[in-house]
Amino acid sequence: MNPEKDFAPLTPNIVRALNDKLYEKRKVAALEIEKLVREFVAQNNTVQIKHVIQTLSQEFALSQHPHSRKGGLIGLAACSIALGKDSGLYLKELIEPVLTCFNDADSRLRYYACEALYNIVKVARGAVLPHFNVLFDGLSKLAADPDPNVKSGSELLDRLLKDIVTESNKFDLVSFIPLLRERIYSNNQYARQFIISWILVLESVPDINLLDYLPEILDGLFQILGDNGKEIRKMCEVVLGEFLKEIKKNPSSVKFAEMANILVIHCQTTDDLIQLTAMCWMREFIQLAGRVMLPYSSGILTAVLPCLAYDDRKKSIKEVANVCNQSLMKLVTPEDDEPDELRPGQRQAEPAPDDALPKQEGTASGGPDGSCDSSFSSSISVFTAASTERAPVTLHLDGIVQVLNCHLSDTAIGMMTRIAVLKWLYHLYIKTPRKMFRHTDSLFPILLQTLSDESDEVILKDLEVLAEIASSPAGQTDDPGPLDGPDLRASHSELQVPTPGRAGLLNTSGTKGLECSPSTPTMNSYFYKFMINLLKRFSSERKLLEVRGPFIIRQLCLLLNAENIFHSMADILLREEDLKFASTMVHALNTILLTSTELFQLRNQLKDLKTLESQNLFCCLYRSWCHNPVTTVSLCFLTQNYRHAYDLIQKFGDLEVTVDFLAEVDKLVQLIECPIFTSHPIYSSPVLARAEPTGESVTLRAPSPHITREAAEQGAGNRPGPTAHLGVVGLRSAPAAAGREEQPLLDQGPLRPAHAPAAEQRLPAALTPAPVRAQPRAAADRVAMETSRATEKIYAEWSAPSLHQMPCVSRIPSQAVRATQQAWRLAPAKGLGCLPLQWTQAALRQACPEPLCAPHCWLWLPLSLPPRLALR
Repeated sequence: MNPEKDFAPLTPNIVRALNDKLYEKRKVAALEIEKLVREFVAQNNTVQIKHVIQTLSQEFALSQHPHSRKGGLIGLAACSIALGKDSGLYLKELIEPVLTCFNDADSRLRYYACEALYNIVKVARGAVLPHFNVLFDGLSKLAADPDPNVKSGSELLDRLLKDIVTESNKFDLVSFIPLLRERIYSNNQYARQFIISWILVLESVPDINLLDYLPEILDGLFQILGDNGKEIRKMCEVVLGEFLKEIKKNPSSVKFAEMANILVIHCQTTDDLIQLTAMCWMREFIQLAGRVMLPYSSGILTAVLPCLAYDDRKKSIKEVANVCNQSLMKLVTPEDDEPDELRPGQRQAEPAPDDALPKQEGTASGGPDGSCDSSFSSSISVFTAASTERAPVTLHLDGIVQVLNCHLSDTAIGMMTRIAVLKWLYHLYIKTPRKMFRHTDSLFPILLQTLSDESDEVILKDLEVLAEIASSPAGQTDDPGPLDGPDLRASHSELQVPTPGRAGLLNTSGTKGLECSPSTPTMNSYFYKFMINLLKRFSSERKLLEVRGPFIIRQLCLLLNAENIFHSMADILLREEDLKFASTMVHALNTILLTSTELFQLRNQLKDLKTLESQNLFCCLYRSWCHNPVTTVSLCFLTQNYRHAYDLIQKFGDLEVTVDFLAEVDKLVQLIECPIFTSHPIYSSPVLARAEPTGESVTLRAPSPHITREAAEQGAGNRPGPTAHLGVVGLRSAPAAAGREEQPLLDQGPLRPAHAPAAEQRLPAALTPAPVRAQPRAAADRVAMETSRATEKIYAEWSAPSLHQMPCVSRIPSQAVRATQQAWRLAPAKGLGCLPLQWTQAALRQACPEPLCAPHCWLWLPLSLPPRLALR
């Protein structure tokens, strides 16, 4: 500094003391400056006051010499003290050189600058608020200062400034928000702590409504929430909690739409605390804002659905996400569907949210990923205090369906997420069917693919969606459009359905395609598409048919009309080119028809062929059931067409006898043994017992005379169910010669498996049953009556225990049958060959020591009787 330069009105002594390196001498100079300025204030000499401030600023505070800068800072503070409440007139000149020193490399100089600014602000008080932004900016830098003394001084200044803001009602929040939005993204933990502390202060001031500007800083707050410092995270949690409480108190003034995308982004973060907090906010937003959140549904689902598959480690997030999902689903109502007067061919493209709704300044746009951003650019109106009506928002399904499709296609997604996706699809088809059927062609393949899922719950929900698609009135169209693939389009024009008036013939001259089947009057055009694609999937994935086929078909029979399902599948299988698959599929359908409780009414309908509908159904099933001889016979048994069953069985002799064929016959025996036929008139049919016109008889025999022991063992090993030990049962006829004595009704030896142990086959001669001679009709009737009485006595004797208390329930059938057969083999030949009751009881007790269940005894004992007795 040039000592000869004129610094008037400052005296040379003051100038020399300000440049001294000792703090005490600079302090003395500051006191002289304070005295000088007070005189100028008393004289109202503003010119001299400005000249002193300018000299201290330019020649000292901004000097290159460090001691001069220190002297300038303490001199400016002295001027402020001398000015008192009039310092507000010169604050700009006082503050700017001090703030410049905040960036000085010397930590002592930064501390003196902080001290000088503290004195200036303390004197000016509320007058510094117009300069709050520059003060805040300078303080945010000092908060991150590495020197502890500087940081301590900045904290004192910070508290002073907070007190001034809290006391004043002239704080300019609008001009401060841009600076706050900029500084809130700082990565320095001290700067973040400084920002959070100021937000807490501003939130606590009643005259400052920071909630209006929450969208500007919400993203930054969630960024700070992920800080590594526990204290900072805790402070940020408190701030967010206070904001959420304020939102709940005043939802009408909250800009929900502008913060929706921010929450969507942070709901997908990997930080558990951020994700949980954002999910809690999303839950409150959906519940408070209601339909205002609908345009952001695709983004919300993108964030929420994956959380539903979390394990117990993230149980809290999963529970909140589930509430969000359920609440959002409830917002979709039938009002979101299109007007009834718009036909599918006349529907126009949905208007973008920007076109349908008024724009609002500050609306956020852009989604977290490109696949689900169709609804993110929406601009919607929010709640106002003067209006309690529902916000005029429109549900846009394009983005929602795209998100649901993506999650359902992702095989790595969790089971609960897939179930939630299917629930959403079902809900949308219920509430907005006309809109949803636009997307059915894109959803249909993935819904069919989901039938291969490993989870039963997923398959159940998937079937519910497919059933709703197949039965919804909105899916009934005159022109269903192209089907899935060129092959399906070809079959669409070829296959037809028999008309009700011509049940015996297949109508090949009709003009309607499969989707217009007269057999499915309550279904829409997608029903037959579903049946075709389902059978195609069974054909291409035989394991799916084997493992899940019965389960899928039985559930569909509960969800849809069972008659329609069997009728349509029979129509389709009638033209199946893969005959092996057709035979397998028919066998599966037949097993379901005979054994499933879901088809009880359908079985009763087929047993009574008095109505035209039941006759049409039987004719339709019979044509397709002919793919498998054994299923054809079982269908005749079920419908009580015993004469035709008898004729079919006679034809079995012309078929090639293979192990597979014998296994099929074995399955037929098992079906006959099931509860469906236990009380069936098949056991008293005069046609099977005796052919009246020709005197023919029907017999049961074991397979040993026709196949080798090894083949029988292989075939028997493949038999499912509890009666795998039984030999294969066949039916044959023997012509009766005219004038001869009537042939025995059942003239074969004891029913014994071909693979029975050799020791069992080599019975002692004394125990070998004697051949049974032919008996007249009256004798046969007497045998049946005695057998019935014996069985009833066993039933009455063993009827005490209940089924669920039996420890041997799982092996009752096989043991009961085997024991009864063994008893018959050991029985001495007496008259008609009736087995004494005590022999049967002893044999059964020896084979199964535990108490036998009465219902099983009643069911299986008559079936184990040897082939000497007629089936009456």
